[in-house]
This record gives sequence, C-alpha cells and structure tokens, in this order.
Amino acid sequence: MRFEKIPTLAYLALLVLLCALGTWQLGRSEEKRLFLEQQALAFASAEIISLSNHADIDADKLRYKKTLVTGHYDTGHQFLIDNQISAGKVGYFVLTPFILQGETVGVLVNRGWIPLNPDRRVLPDVQIKNESTVVSGRINHFPSVGLKLAGAEIPTDSWPSVLQVVDVGVLAKKLAYPLMPFQIELDKDQPAGFKREWQAMTVMLPEQHIAYAIQWFALAITLTMLFIWYSYKKNDK
Repeated sequence: MRFEKIPTLAYLALLVLLCALGTWQLGRSEEKRLFLEQQALAFASAEIISLSNHADIDADKLRYKKTLVTGHYDTGHQFLIDNQISAGKVGYFVLTPFILQGETVGVLVNRGWIPLNPDRRVLPDVQIKNESTVVSGRINHFPSVGLKLAGAEIPTDSWPSVLQVVDVGVLAKKLAYPLMPFQIELDKDQPAGFKREWQAMTVMLPEQHIAYAIQWFALAITLTMLFIWYSYKKNDK
C-alpha cells in the first residue's frame, strides 16, 4: 500500500503531538500524586521545624510543616499584598518581616487578612510591638495570582509598602537583609494577627490527569484508524 506524502506527514505530526500530550498528562499525574503524598505527610506530622540561616530551606520540602521561631518583628518595614479576597471583600495580606534571634536572615510572617479602606489612599493600621517574641505558624508558599502584570512585584516606596506579587529577591533588596523563600502563616491562636483562614492548595487529582491522558491516546488511535482507512480508499481508487 502506498501512502501520499502530505497526508502522511500531517498524520505523523498529529500523532506525535497527541502522544506527547498523553505522556505529559501521565507525568503530571505522577507529580500530583507525589505532591498530595507530601501534603498529607506534612499535615499529619507533629514535627516542629526549626528555622535558621543554615537549615535546609527548600520551600517545597517544608511546605505545610509547622515551625516555631524566636526573634523580633521588623515593625518599621511591613508589606501589604493587594487585591486579596476574603468572604467576597477586597483587602490585603499583611506580611511582616521577622528577624530570627542570633541570625542575619529574616522570614516574612503572614499575619492575616485585613479589609481595604473605602479610601484606597488610606492604608490600614498594621502596627505591632517591636519586642522579642516567639512565633508559631505553618510554612507555605506566598499567595499567587492568575495573571502577573508587569511591575506587580515592585513594592511602593512608603511604609507599609504595597505590592501585588511577592518576589523575595526584590523585597530582600528593599529591606537590605536576606529573606527565606517562603512565608509563615501565623497560627490563629497567636496574638498580633488579623483574619486567618489558611487553606491547603487544591490541585487537580492524579486520576483526572490519567483520564486526560487516556483521551489523548484514544485520539491518537482514532487518528491512526482514520489514516489507514483513508489510505486504503485512495489505493482502491
């Protein structure tokens, strides 16, 4: 049986694409399975992570784990993450740098959500005492956005400083000292906080990715059958 050049090339290109998409979905399924396992272990673990400048500070490995840190808040330099929604209302997450005792590194503590003033020019009062204290909370990634606009990571010049997206490198430069690459979500029973309703990240289940993979592979099989049928018809003519 002879195959025409252009239809054959088109078939092969589409076949490769469909198989690649199916394989990619299988890979995503495995990634989600590992992530959910890690998340479940972190929630179930009673281990308290000790943070220091010399500790393993891999944000992915430490995510959702509990931590207890001693030090003091950098009360003169706080950040407000804009456009955060809670119960249908717009407000800010309050990020306060916390300097670890005996260290030269800080970590951003998310003290919770606070509503936006009717006049956007008036920023909320987020003052906190500058004294030695112990903070307990959960390690997590910073809040994310669906669409990142150019310059969204640049904080305003005044304090508290307003920004849309957290870039630790940019904030560390503004503060003039290094920051750990994650936030601590302040426990609800801790003082000096605002509204705290911390949730786990929801992701597509591994089974859903497998279902998508099956669809892509089924399309590849269907395409192959149609190509063989088409080729036979052309040869019969």
